[in-house]
Amino acid sequence: MGDAIWTGGCLCGAVRYEARGEPVFMGYCFCADCRKASGSGFIPFMGVPSGAVKITGTVIVHTLKHADGREAVRNACAACGGLVYGGEVGKCDGHTIYAGSLDDPAVFKPSMAIFTRDKPDWVVVPPGLMLFEGLPS
Repeated sequence: MGDAIWTGGCLCGAVRYEARGEPVFMGYCFCADCRKASGSGFIPFMGVPSGAVKITGTVIVHTLKHADGREAVRNACAACGGLVYGGEVGKCDGHTIYAGSLDDPAVFKPSMAIFTRDKPDWVVVPPGLMLFEGLPS
């Protein structure tokens, strides 16, 4: 992908992003939080440095504090409710783009699956991924 530009956004188009370059990591998260937030068995995610992505539109921010001190920040469109990205704009080094929001789904090339210990039995994990019981160190 190199210096390619890739784009995406929410269901109604009110929240949009434009990112440049290769994502740092791509995979599936099976944690209970991602399952509840998405209403699905997992969230397909792509990690990008905050400087590589420009996000526009009004979002509803939901922050969940974990027992270990980490915070999960998810951003959904204020108009349609579509989940688009994780991380707080202007306050974090990187963002997690939710691959379901991509304009071109072919950009997503997962290499890992995290929190596999929480994966529902009805979800089939694609072959060839690095599997992690929890969060990789």
